[in-house]
Amino acid sequence: MSSPPDEWAGDRSNGAVDAVVVGAGPNGLAAAIVLAGAGLEVEVYEAAPTVGGGTRTTEATLPGFHHDVCSAAHPMGLASPFFRAFDLAAHGVEMLSPAVSYAHPLDEGRAGLAWRDLDRTVDGLGQDGPAWRSLLGTLVERWQGLVGAAMSDLRSLPADLVTAARLALRVAEQGSPLWGARFRGPVAPALLTGVSAHAIAPPCAPVPAGVGLVLAALGHSVGWPIPSGGSQRIADTMAAEIRRRGGRILTGRRVDSIAELPRARAVLLDLTPAGLLRIAEDTLPGRYARRLRSYRYGGGAACKVDFALSGPVPWKASGCELAGTLHLVGSREETLAVEREVAAGRHPERPYVLAVQPGVVDPTRAPAGLHTLSTYAHVPHGSPVDLGDTVTAQVERFAPGFRDLVLARHVVPAANLHEHSLNLVGGDIAGGALSPWQMVMRPVAARDPYATPLPGVYLCSASTPPGPAVHGMCGLYAARQALRQCFGIAADPLELVRSPSGRPGQG
Repeated sequence: MSSPPDEWAGDRSNGAVDAVVVGAGPNGLAAAIVLAGAGLEVEVYEAAPTVGGGTRTTEATLPGFHHDVCSAAHPMGLASPFFRAFDLAAHGVEMLSPAVSYAHPLDEGRAGLAWRDLDRTVDGLGQDGPAWRSLLGTLVERWQGLVGAAMSDLRSLPADLVTAARLALRVAEQGSPLWGARFRGPVAPALLTGVSAHAIAPPCAPVPAGVGLVLAALGHSVGWPIPSGGSQRIADTMAAEIRRRGGRILTGRRVDSIAELPRARAVLLDLTPAGLLRIAEDTLPGRYARRLRSYRYGGGAACKVDFALSGPVPWKASGCELAGTLHLVGSREETLAVEREVAAGRHPERPYVLAVQPGVVDPTRAPAGLHTLSTYAHVPHGSPVDLGDTVTAQVERFAPGFRDLVLARHVVPAANLHEHSLNLVGGDIAGGALSPWQMVMRPVAARDPYATPLPGVYLCSASTPPGPAVHGMCGLYAARQALRQCFGIAADPLELVRSPSGRPGQG
C-alpha cells in the first residue's frame, strides 16, 4: 500500500491534519475510508448529532417503530464497486433481499411483480414476458459491467464496453417515443415506468430511462435489499471503520465557513453547490461561484410520510405482500401524466408514491405483530404541503382497509427535508436535476468535476458524478483525486477500501 510522502507527516501540534471531510453522508464516509486507508490522518465533521445524511433510521412515529428517513432499499449497497470492496456483510450488516424486489399494483386488482428470479418474473408477465427478458436479460447476466458503466466518473471508458453499448441502445428506446413499442399489455410497461420514475422526472426521457433499466436489472441480480435494523446500520458501520483506521468523527459540528476547519492538505466536501457557496462563497472565484449558483436542483422533490401500523398492509393484488418496495401510481400513462404535473410545479391529485414495507424481511422494525410503512410522494421542488392524507388515500387505493390500520403517521414536507440533511435542498433527494447534461457535467462543466478552484478543496456529494443513490462512488472518486493531486498517492482506491491501514482507532 502507498503511504503519504514524509513532508505530509510533520508536527501536528498546531492542530493540522492530512485531510478533512465535511458531511458524513455515504459519500463523505466513503471518502474518509479511502483516505484513512492510505494512512492519512482524517477528521470528519457532521452537523447532525448522528452520521448518515439521508441514510438514517429514527423512531419517527411511535417508540419501537423504526423508519428510514430517506433511503430504505439499497441495491447499490450490494452492487456498487465501493460497497463490493467494503463488503457490508463482512462488517456485520445483514442485507435482506425480498423475494419480490418491487411491485407495481394496478387499479383492477392485479400487479406487476419483479421477482428476484428473472424467469419467474417473465412467467408472470404473460405475453410481455419474452419482451421483458429481451430488454433486461443481458443486463442482468452482466450486471457488474452494467454497474461499472452506470457508476463510472463519466470521464473514463467503461471496462465492459459491450454492456455499456447495450444499455445505451435500451436507453435510446425507453427514453424516446419508441418506449411503448416493445410491450403489448399494460402490466410490464407500468412495472418498468414505476422504476424509471425514481428519477422524479417525466419517465419518457433518457436519464429516467437509464435509472429504470439499471435498477430493474439489479432487481433480478443482487435484488433490492433492506438492511436489517435500518439504513442507519450502513452509515454506523462505515463510521466504525473510519475510527478503526485512525480517523476521527465529530458530530454536532456544523461548518459555516471553510475558515473554521483545521489546516489540512485536502478538504473534501459532501455538500451540494449551495452548501459550498454557503461556506466558501467569499473565497471562490466569481466565475466559478456564478456557475454554482446556476446549478439546477430537481423540479420534483419528495414529501416523506411514515406510518406505524397495527398489521400488514392489506394489498388487493396478490404478491404485493411479498415486495419490499412498491410503486403506487397506476398505469404507465398515469405515471407520465403525474410526473409531468410535478415538473410543471403542480401537485397531482393522486401522486406517485414510493412505499417500502421492511417488515417483509425484517421483523425488528416494529414491535411484535406490528408493522411500519415508509413512503414518499413526488411533489414540486420546495413544496410546503403536508401530503399525509393524500398519501394515505393513495395507499388505500391499492390496499382497501389500510386507513384502519394506521396507529400513527409522521409527515415531513419537501420544504423541511433539509432538517434531516442540509443536502436535501428543497426536498431534492437526487442532489440536483437529472438532465442528460447535468448528469455528466455536475456540478459544473469540467474535466475534473470533483476539484474546485480552491487548492486542495474537492466536492464529493451526489452533486458530482455518478450522482444519487447510496453507492459511495462520488466519495471514492473525489478521494482518488485528492490522493493523487495533494499527496502523490496513485493507489487504486478500491484496494485502499479492501486493505485497511490497521492503525488503532481514535474517534
